[in-house]
Amino acid sequence: MIVRKLRLHKGWSQDHLAEITGLSVRTIQRIERGQNPSLESSKALAAVFEVDISTFITEEPTMTESTNIDHAEIAAMQYAKRVKEFYEGLIAYVVLAIVFFSLMGFGEPVLYWVFLGVGAGLVVQGLLAFEVIRFPNQDWEKKLIEKKLGHKL
Repeated sequence: MIVRKLRLHKGWSQDHLAEITGLSVRTIQRIERGQNPSLESSKALAAVFEVDISTFITEEPTMTESTNIDHAEIAAMQYAKRVKEFYEGLIAYVVLAIVFFSLMGFGEPVLYWVFLGVGAGLVVQGLLAFEVIRFPNQDWEKKLIEKKLGHKL
């Protein structure tokens, strides 16, 4: 999470960070999801962000304690990620609708049903992403993580 926080603070994309560090985009994605970076990756990130290498090398199992990221920041990052994924889905939906209706014409009733179903799913995703609707127990994910780790976050 610290890499994502630093990257967003600089206003960089994952592609840009990968380019200036010499790492692959996939490596950046894995590190942002919580995988510990290698020593070489840590050195590259530390040089680019101008921080100490120990920022990226954790010996403790909880990343939030070693990087000073509080739960509010994590929640905000997760919210931003959900909204971003919604917009990506919306763009894909619009592009696919344009392509399919252009190729097959507007006389195909099957296309209307398919895009109606996908559109309904997209609406639900948007309502969840923008937290218009919420599941009753939002702590289930945290509880699942704590159970897997064997300790409290």
